[in-house]
Amino acid sequence: MKMISWNVNGLRACVTKGFETFFKEVDADFFAIQETKLQEGQIDLNFEGYKSYFNSAEKKGYSGVAVYTKHQPLKVTKGIGIEQHDHEGRVLTLEYENFYFVTCYTPNSKRELLRLDYRMVWEEAFLNYIEGLKATKPVIFCGDLNVAHQEIDLKNPKTNRRNAGFTDEERGCFTKLLDKGYIDTFRYFYPDMTGVYSWWSYMFKAREKNAGWRIDYFVVSENLKERLVDAKIHTEIFGSDHCPVELEIDLV
Repeated sequence: MKMISWNVNGLRACVTKGFETFFKEVDADFFAIQETKLQEGQIDLNFEGYKSYFNSAEKKGYSGVAVYTKHQPLKVTKGIGIEQHDHEGRVLTLEYENFYFVTCYTPNSKRELLRLDYRMVWEEAFLNYIEGLKATKPVIFCGDLNVAHQEIDLKNPKTNRRNAGFTDEERGCFTKLLDKGYIDTFRYFYPDMTGVYSWWSYMFKAREKNAGWRIDYFVVSENLKERLVDAKIHTEIFGSDHCPVELEIDLV
């Protein structure tokens, strides 16, 4: 089973930059999207054989997540069930008989870490949410988690030490999550690989220089470890400041 996650930095914009071509070529079972930046009804984008589900932010042109899937879910849940966190369209959960599929767009801590305090509250709430899911069945979650976990996950760790996405606090939260019984699937297959990133700033010719960050993930609960087949980062795909990431997993 093939799964894709892509922060498209505006779905309407990405559609003009090759989104549909990649979607059809990759032929994924699940295709998760972050930063849709639209309200429901603002786009008519359907693919034969797929159901689509959206969770949009209340604020227009901001945040938002979606999932296209070939597999009819038992239930779809928007948000994490906490009013404080459920206005920005950040989480979408599809429940199946044997697993949960979750996509997440983690809040960015922003320049000068203006939102770091909120980010810490969010991290605890999201971990509690997926722990609640994991108590009943295995969990696969993916998305733009806005953290480069280790120094090998970004080109310039020293100069980014206290920047959003590479603070000790954010990295520590991801370590805590993994320690609860989850696997960063890309590092599971490629523990020492360097120079492979999923996001590049639009400034300073960052993508051309491959001055990137790996902040987009597929994470699974440890009880799915034996089912993992491969993980990929599609650095060859443009259309956004992020590129798609992939998980292949044997769930059939």
